[in-house]
Amino acid sequence: MDQRGQSPDADYDGQRPSKRARRTPPPVESNGHTDRPPLSLSILAVEPVDEFILEVADFIHHHIMNKKDREGTIEVEAKVGILRENGSGTRVNLPVIVETILHPEYKEYHFESNMSPMQHRHFNTLLNKLKLASSQPGHPSSPLEYTHLHLVDTFYPAEGSGNKIRVTRDEKTKEVVACMQKKRLASLDIISPKRNADWRISVNVEVPVQMPIGTATFSRRKDRMSYTHEEFIIDLTQVTSTSGPNVKPEILHELEVELARPTYLFATALKRGDPNVPEAERSAFDELIRAFVNNARILVRNAPPDGWQ
Repeated sequence: MDQRGQSPDADYDGQRPSKRARRTPPPVESNGHTDRPPLSLSILAVEPVDEFILEVADFIHHHIMNKKDREGTIEVEAKVGILRENGSGTRVNLPVIVETILHPEYKEYHFESNMSPMQHRHFNTLLNKLKLASSQPGHPSSPLEYTHLHLVDTFYPAEGSGNKIRVTRDEKTKEVVACMQKKRLASLDIISPKRNADWRISVNVEVPVQMPIGTATFSRRKDRMSYTHEEFIIDLTQVTSTSGPNVKPEILHELEVELARPTYLFATALKRGDPNVPEAERSAFDELIRAFVNNARILVRNAPPDGWQ
């Protein structure tokens, strides 16, 4: 048999599968779009549960439903700040690329919520612009409401408890706004290596108490710009703390987002996953936490670089 003109690997070539036939593209309509139906969310036609938001929702739900104090109001908030190593004070650097929840038992760091005055001005400008834009016709979201508060907190020791009693007054009228003990239940820290800031979710309970008798141990003045949007409050606060007449005041700047209606939060937590209620009520808690997480993420992703490091 004549072997001329046959390549050395001709037998191998003969075993290769033929190329896949090129599929004729779907017809294109005059407007440039195809008539192909939209893609399914998955092979099961559902979107897999977002594990990050589910973890946050499970964390908050657990501490709401298992709190020991039957009295008091649940407070859930997320503060913007930096996670720092305990020894060096440098920002936590872990082998992760994107936003990650840290295990609660990892204790090699601490959280700092103080930001620089420049960052405070940055967020003030950003939120004020959003407030104005949200009131314009055609804005895609609900309008923001704005309140500027001037408050003074004084703290008193509480017998048999490490939680001090806090008395909050309106700075101008001297009217008592609140008198309570704030008890920390738990916190969850989130590192955001692609961003200029990290964040912490805290679950607390605020228990009303009687007005204390005696001398306050220290006080703080809060100049707070409060922006309310649907079920959430974003507070941008300058805190001036004093512990004595001859002690230099400490000035801090903090940014946090808080769930505005604890009663609604608790009501949705009670119905979470209940097969005896409509789907909208059964999933309301998780949707509330989803929006809460989204708001915290928006703040973190708009944090400027200067001042955090």
